[in-house]
Amino acid sequence: MFHFLDVVIMRIRLVACLLFAFQSCFSQFTISGCIRDVSSGLSIPSVKVSLVDIGLEALTDSVGNYQIQNIPSGTYQLTISQENYEFVDLETVINSDMIEVNYLLKKKLLGIPALIGPGSEYFIMNEVLVEATRASQRSPISYTELTSKELAPLNTGQDMPYLLRFTPSLIATSDAGNGIGYTGLWIRGSDPSRINVTINGVPLNDPESQQVFWVNTPDFGSSVNNIQIQRGVGTSANGAASFGGSIKMETRGVRNEAYAETNNAFGSFNTWKNNVSFGTGLLKNHFIVEGRLSRIASDGYIDRASSDLKSYFLEGNYLTERTTVKLLVFGGTEKTYQSWNGTPWEILNGTQEDRLNYAIRNGLNDAQTSNLTSSSRTYNFYQYENQVDNYGQDHAQLHLSHTFKNNWRLNAAAHYTHGEGYFEEFKTDARYEDYGLRPLAFDSALLIESTDVIRRRWLKNDFYGGVFSLTRNNGQWESVLGGGWNEYRGNHFGELVWLQFAGTNFIGDEYYRGKSLKQDANVYWKNVFTVKTKLDIYWDLQARMVNYTTSGTDNDLRAYTIDDALLFFNPKLGVNYRIKKDKRVYVSAAVGNKEPNRNDYVDAADVTKVKAEQMLDLEAGYQLKKEKWSIGMNLYDMIYKNQLVLTGELNDVGAPLRANAANSFRRGIELEGTWNFLKGFNLATNLTLSQNKILKFDEVLYDYTTDFDIINITHEGKDISFSPSIIGAAQLSYRYEADKNYPNRDAMEFAWMTKYVSKQYMDNTQNEATSLPAYLVNDFRFTYELTLRNHHIFTINATVNNVLNELYVSNGYTYSYVYETRITERFYYPQAGRSVMLGLGIKL
Repeated sequence: MFHFLDVVIMRIRLVACLLFAFQSCFSQFTISGCIRDVSSGLSIPSVKVSLVDIGLEALTDSVGNYQIQNIPSGTYQLTISQENYEFVDLETVINSDMIEVNYLLKKKLLGIPALIGPGSEYFIMNEVLVEATRASQRSPISYTELTSKELAPLNTGQDMPYLLRFTPSLIATSDAGNGIGYTGLWIRGSDPSRINVTINGVPLNDPESQQVFWVNTPDFGSSVNNIQIQRGVGTSANGAASFGGSIKMETRGVRNEAYAETNNAFGSFNTWKNNVSFGTGLLKNHFIVEGRLSRIASDGYIDRASSDLKSYFLEGNYLTERTTVKLLVFGGTEKTYQSWNGTPWEILNGTQEDRLNYAIRNGLNDAQTSNLTSSSRTYNFYQYENQVDNYGQDHAQLHLSHTFKNNWRLNAAAHYTHGEGYFEEFKTDARYEDYGLRPLAFDSALLIESTDVIRRRWLKNDFYGGVFSLTRNNGQWESVLGGGWNEYRGNHFGELVWLQFAGTNFIGDEYYRGKSLKQDANVYWKNVFTVKTKLDIYWDLQARMVNYTTSGTDNDLRAYTIDDALLFFNPKLGVNYRIKKDKRVYVSAAVGNKEPNRNDYVDAADVTKVKAEQMLDLEAGYQLKKEKWSIGMNLYDMIYKNQLVLTGELNDVGAPLRANAANSFRRGIELEGTWNFLKGFNLATNLTLSQNKILKFDEVLYDYTTDFDIINITHEGKDISFSPSIIGAAQLSYRYEADKNYPNRDAMEFAWMTKYVSKQYMDNTQNEATSLPAYLVNDFRFTYELTLRNHHIFTINATVNNVLNELYVSNGYTYSYVYETRITERFYYPQAGRSVMLGLGIKL
């Protein structure tokens, strides 16, 4: 009996096993996943994923996702291949309904022609020079990236801030009104001195003012391959402290084949842009040389605000299997007529009586008053023919990148920058004593105490140093040890070019001189560790040392001596979690510290009270990327201690001073979205809503009524100057491309672009009278591209800026004083109305 039952049970088990095996043989399973770049964390499209044994394969889509269906169970060889990345061969077991295989691909070794696929236009080499300080999808950081293809349609001559103006939380402004000459940008309300800028990881900010003067690198957008804009503290960087954002520029990747191209544009305000570029392609399997020459000229929108800008770019590359050596030299000269003074409120909004009252209280002479009363919103105070800024700057960078066999890579760079130039000014009725000169006495009855004078204020400086990074990346753990050392030497001096009554004074006499030395060193250790392909743990620790000494006589003839040494520790910590292959969330906390700039020290009434700034930056974000649409949200809370803010107080030459505000904050939400709602149509939008407050602030006024009295007014909970609560942008574009199989194929693109900036205040009193009105500006661009069968490309583009002719101002300044009653002077920088640029590009 028991034997019979055992036999029955055994047969039932045998049948069950056979049925299970039969079912398994005919079951159909699915494998899916996401393929990303191991260094940047960005998804990679057009990667071929194959199950070699059974001939099934798929290509990743635009966000790196793939899926292969109807797979019988079994063990297979899974291959992952893309022409610019290393080949991967995995053994994969398929035995469940849904198998997920994600993979981080490594770029191919550099410089070997055999490793460059036939469809690859560029060698993959440049980004290894800068990746140590860049953010990736594994980093809990808010950032935006732009490629050279995205920049090209906008690059018709305007400076870099205008090429970036549609990115989140960014505002661009122009002194000349048309985006050429002196321009600037703000991120999250943070001024240019708080934004770190690097080129291939090498610092670009002027160490003393901590600003980037984009006019010194005209047409640099034509030499850029990729730009990453980080918001907030961001990753550890070389050079100036990031206190509102970072802009990391990577120069163009070298091309496989020889080429020549030219881009030209002409438009409103007699604006011209001409450049020529060339590349040798690969020579003797190791060498590539590329270069560019550019000229940009414009009369400017503001009266006499002309620009004459010239620049060059030259690089040589030596490539082997594991080593890249890259030498760059680039620079430019600029001659711009000064339009720094702005347009008084009385011209934009006042009556003729208001203009005359302004002229009287500011001591304008007859010629200056006539210029004021007869001008429109394009008014320029300066009338002297050679009232120009004349400056040149040359840069050199030497890069070495070497990849070791054990997943280590060393990047190192040495750099040198030399700048030299002056701005020239004509001053009427200048007192001799203001220049350290004695009045002229012809006899006891005649004493001349003032004279017309032409002066030049010079700056000559040298900036040099080195940066490095040592990276180890095994896919799961990326660790970077990096840093840099830089030294700056600057000479500030003024000379007298001409005096109406010279007497015994000699032309070329100096009337002030100061010397500066600044040393800046930093070391950082950055890590990203991935747990089970979904959770990234991020930490970044930086120590930074700054020594700054400057002494001499300032332009107001005050003697000064500054010697300050600061040591900062900037930790950053965060986590990034990929909920699914197309969705991630992140949180981070970072500390940033920033030293005062030269003017903060030199103009301070008591230098011992000038303190370094500190910020705690808290960020949290969410991103969802689908094939045809994406959304993103980022929350930030930037909490400041001792932030340097404008006080309203003026120094001896009328320049505004800054003082430390004990507590202040910037907090807000950044929203982004894209939508390919029809074939060829794309909508991209971003919106920033923020609150920017100083908890307590002391305004300083001078009372000149009877004596030199000082009035202090305490304000609480006021908006920080130049910090709008709403910044938004949108771009609606349509692109048509002909079939790639046509011998001659063309492409067309139309785009409507909108920028909105809400009301902002020019000081920290939140006074409506000193506010900049909100503005909404619309631009339109059209591009037509024809590719011939010989691969020569002709491009025609047209851009209409400010299509609806909005009359707006993008920047300004204000100061107040008391003379019987409070008087507030307000100055604005009007921007151009409707203007047009037409361009033609030829690539051979």
